[in-house]
Amino acid sequence: MENPNFQRLSFEIFFTCCSPFSLSFSPPPSLSPAIMGTLRRAIYTVGFWIRETGQAIDRLGCRLQGNYYFQEQLSRHRTLMNTFDKVPNVHRDAFVSPSASVIGDVQVGQGSSIWYGCVLRGDVNSICIGSGTNIQDNSLVHVAKSNISGKVLPTIIGDNVTVGHGAVLHGCTVEDEAFVGIGATLLDGVVVEKQGMVAAGALVRQNTKIAGGEVWGGNPAKFLRKLTEEEIAFISQSATNYSNLAQVHASENGKPFDETEFEKVLRKKFAHRDEEYDSMLGVIREVPPELILPDNVLPDKSAKHSH
Repeated sequence: MENPNFQRLSFEIFFTCCSPFSLSFSPPPSLSPAIMGTLRRAIYTVGFWIRETGQAIDRLGCRLQGNYYFQEQLSRHRTLMNTFDKVPNVHRDAFVSPSASVIGDVQVGQGSSIWYGCVLRGDVNSICIGSGTNIQDNSLVHVAKSNISGKVLPTIIGDNVTVGHGAVLHGCTVEDEAFVGIGATLLDGVVVEKQGMVAAGALVRQNTKIAGGEVWGGNPAKFLRKLTEEEIAFISQSATNYSNLAQVHASENGKPFDETEFEKVLRKKFAHRDEEYDSMLGVIREVPPELILPDNVLPDKSAKHSH
């Protein structure tokens, strides 16, 4: 049983310190840390009681309507999640999208980006991702505790690596400036050396070693040809492009609700039509600075405006 005095204090604090509209906690700034801690505990307790009461009323409503099925409408998703004693270690300059799942013993380096819908599950072993690497949307990175011969198989991804959408990497090593195409699968023990490339949709079998400067593709994957100088340069540029783009997404995801609503109004007001259509009407549309992307995301933008 909780102390009745604490319960009474909880209600008093709740009605004096919370807005009746937003129910946001706003204690007086002059209170000591000890009292602040007590206030927060009280507000949390009252909030818990209200939620429990709401769920009880919902269950009662279901019964009155003849539907005995109650479903709690609560998302359990956590972008960063511990397992056992393992905690994800994400560099402060890395971008992890809100819908991604980074679980357990996972390290993400500076300037790297983990995109929407990705799952990085370092539960029975570790995942290490270097700097400037991008793991694109809906990709899966997992590990193996060990293979049949007892070899420990973490997943190691180097610096400036591009992993395309929907790829699967399992207990493998991808070295610096390598490229894994869309929908490719790398199984246990695979090693992709520096500046190696796995083609889209390829299935690379266990313990395969892809040398630097080579393209492998197919199911099962086989050597296709050597990379050209242009393709090697493209791998490096792809990592840079995604690093720049990740900064825009990180900024957008970090905006408060009020700012996003304000920008919705701006976008509607300054929505672009066809340039020919505008010129016929004599309309000149100026884009507000809030809606202009940085030059490093659209490198050709400045060149277009100069023409």
